[in-house]
Amino acid sequence: MTVSFWATSFLSTKVLMEKGGFTPVEMYVYRFAVAYILLLCLTFRHIKSRNWKDEFTLFISGICAGSLYFITENYALRLTTAGNVSLLASISPLFTTFLMALVFRQKIQTGVLIGSGVAIAGVVCIILSNGASLEFRPQGDLLAIAAALCWAIYTIAVRRVIPLYTSLFITRKLFFYGVITAVPLLLIQHEPYHLHLLFDFSQPEYILNFLFLVMMCSVCAYLIWNEAMKKLGSVTANNYLYLQPPITMVAGYFFLGEKILLLGYIGCALVIGGLIVSDKWKGSIWFRKK
Repeated sequence: MTVSFWATSFLSTKVLMEKGGFTPVEMYVYRFAVAYILLLCLTFRHIKSRNWKDEFTLFISGICAGSLYFITENYALRLTTAGNVSLLASISPLFTTFLMALVFRQKIQTGVLIGSGVAIAGVVCIILSNGASLEFRPQGDLLAIAAALCWAIYTIAVRRVIPLYTSLFITRKLFFYGVITAVPLLLIQHEPYHLHLLFDFSQPEYILNFLFLVMMCSVCAYLIWNEAMKKLGSVTANNYLYLQPPITMVAGYFFLGEKILLLGYIGCALVIGGLIVSDKWKGSIWFRKK
């Protein structure tokens, strides 16, 4: 469910940014600020963490999954191709796998590595089927890799507090720290603000798409995602992120009338096959707990 929401969020984002003129920073701050207020109404009796160590962990998680992730990805889009960003952002599950092994001395199964490779090959096919190009542009590519690494760090950091707090509390904290670290960028942006469009009910597409991003792609998606990591584990949950490009492609077909070429079908098959291999193939172990 979470991956489906995130994969289709580009439809609403496209309306607000291309038609409404919202900047990437505006989109992030407005969307997650409203989401934070909604969650605060549900969890207002529990404001603070148990200790400063937990609070710092949530702070790191918030900026890595929020402001830092979105900012590095948005700037990457300005310096390299959309295809490069889509591909490099999709390697965050691999980063998560290796970081889990290094930090927690957890086991890495061969099936996870092989399945990830197959899934990434599928992502490449889907990107190329959409007409996007893959080129070597160091500055933008490094920023895209940094975005993927930020998401992996969030996954590792939040893992420690997931058993200690409810998903509502954790998600609210993530939104809070993400928003307050992004607000300075909003205040110094040179482009005009577009907040008034959300209250222009003669053009309801703006507020409707914004509410979809807030309610489904922010509040519900992050709540479900934190629960998924609690139930499945960080590595298994993050492997499902490989499904975003196929779902985005299918959504584009139904809602935007975009064609799906043979290469796109091959990509979908590879992504799904890679997930199956990751889940079912229990091979040899690279790292062992001491």
